[in-house]
Amino acid sequence: MKEFDSVVFELMEREGKRQEELLNMIPSENYASKNVREACASVLMNKYAEGYPFKRYYQGNHYIDEIESIAIERAKKLFGAEHVNVQPYSGSPANFAVFLAFLKPGDTFLGLDLGSGGHLTHGSPVNFSGINYNCVSYGVDKETGLINMDVVREIALKVKPKLIISGLTAYPREIDFKAFQVIAEEIGAIHLADISHIAGLIAAGIHPSPFPFTDVVTTTTHKTLRGPRGAMIMCKEKYAKQIDKAVFPGAQGGPHENVIAAKAICFLEAMSRDYKYYAQQIIKNARVLADVLISGGIKLATSGTENHLILIDLTDLGPGKGKEIAVALEEAGIVCNANTIPYDPSTPFKPSGLRLGTPMITSRGMRESEMKVIGKWIAEVIKNPGDMNLKLSILREVKELCSKFPVP
Repeated sequence: MKEFDSVVFELMEREGKRQEELLNMIPSENYASKNVREACASVLMNKYAEGYPFKRYYQGNHYIDEIESIAIERAKKLFGAEHVNVQPYSGSPANFAVFLAFLKPGDTFLGLDLGSGGHLTHGSPVNFSGINYNCVSYGVDKETGLINMDVVREIALKVKPKLIISGLTAYPREIDFKAFQVIAEEIGAIHLADISHIAGLIAAGIHPSPFPFTDVVTTTTHKTLRGPRGAMIMCKEKYAKQIDKAVFPGAQGGPHENVIAAKAICFLEAMSRDYKYYAQQIIKNARVLADVLISGGIKLATSGTENHLILIDLTDLGPGKGKEIAVALEEAGIVCNANTIPYDPSTPFKPSGLRLGTPMITSRGMRESEMKVIGKWIAEVIKNPGDMNLKLSILREVKELCSKFPVP
């Protein structure tokens, strides 16, 4: 590659160096293992396999069928699911397939408001979910920042949605999946739990699980699960045909079998004892980091965290400061993302918060003692975003710290 396309090769090398030298703390990112990456780059990417195992439209899929079947069975075992479809290309297409399976255009569904920690596919007006369907949103309590299940039930009883979505992308607390299922059953709706961010924590048994009672569960396979960029749908057996038909031929064509092999590998990795310790450490690190930030005078949404992510409220600095502070932190070697906060006084294009998490730095082996140092650095930059000397000093310290914790 270096000889054939030196330009792209050099950029890839630089990106690898960036991932090694900086603290990557975007909570939706992680380091995939070498085994996962090898599967993604394997000969399996050469094969078309439209259809499902042992029911393909093309010939030559004997080994492909075996691999996809292994991925399915491992996912069932890991999560306790009745039926699994491992073909979705990514999280958004997985959610799209669920909508296709259970809703008609114009039908009403209930989802978590984007500003309260929901995902684009949970009803954003610029997303397919908000364009093609009637989204009624639930949010969080203005004082506590928490989801109030009594309010969710009240809204559900009033609008009678055909689908209720639970899940998060920027909500730092646990989700009561069982309470959502009870509400869905009360009104005859389908309950979709989107566990993309917390799938690894659920697999390790340290976050409440949506299984076995939830109707349908979607998840990406990267993030805390630490696999390839991809997704899957898990559901009760009675919905299996609807889901499979919605994925193929409804939403997708040929599955990416190289990625499906990588999913099988990551599921096996997630069954190990080491992985469970890893997931536990993610949460320990996030809680210590949150405590250090609070002690340093930094305001957090919900005043802490119960999962892998932290949402920082920057409104004390004025509205819309998220991007400015995210840039300042990156200049100091700490990579996170600007994010809306509940009841944000600014706009999604200029949000007032920061979202950061501990999956990647935990993958490198960092623990509570490192979180105390990192939290101190973050607080210093937030309070002094224009101090270039401070940022350069922290950047040097960040690189020194990262050198002690090699990328796995």
